Amino acid sequence: MKYLLVLAVVLVAFYIWRTNRERAWEEAVAKESQRHAAKPRHPGQPAPPAQMVVCHHCGLHLPRAESVEGSLGHYCSPEHRRLSDS
Repeated sequence: MKYLLVLAVVLVAFYIWRTNRERAWEEAVAKESQRHAAKPRHPGQPAPPAQMVVCHHCGLHLPRAESVEGSLGHYCSPEHRRLSDS
């Protein structure tokens, strides 16, 4: 009889612990979704697309702003510019 009483107390304690844990998890998920919902997804106008260029040495496509210009065209790195321009 003592074992049944101990088992019942353990089961009730486990149930209470699990219920509180699930409730805390649901609150955390709701709080996180509210935080994300408060941020605007698209502030203002989207940025215009970047003009793409091709590296004259290796053929890599990259944005013009990130390219290195040489006498023969655009390059992906100073090393490729040095190798092609010389």
